[in-house]
Amino acid sequence: MSRMSIFLRSVALPVCVALGLAILFRPIYLTEGQPDYLLAWICIGVPFGIRRMFLWLVPHKFDLAGTIGVVVLNVIVGGVIGGFALIGQVISGVIRTIRG
Repeated sequence: MSRMSIFLRSVALPVCVALGLAILFRPIYLTEGQPDYLLAWICIGVPFGIRRMFLWLVPHKFDLAGTIGVVVLNVIVGGVIGGFALIGQVISGVIRTIRG
């Protein structure tokens, strides 16, 4: 595979998705003109980390409130993990692009 395709798939695409999510969720994490960086981190990281969380905490045999609580916990923790996963994916993509 060429370096350009590795770069586009491993670096450019995740960064473009993260920027698109940042633009999409901007009204959510901006309060009174000031950004809430933790909320931005969670909103941008959700698609990168949510699949990992639903493997660990599966809402099973709970009532309605317990199920909703576990799903919300999955989304919050998945967003935090997803932020780190995004950074790791971009760094590994840059390393793979340099190595060729």
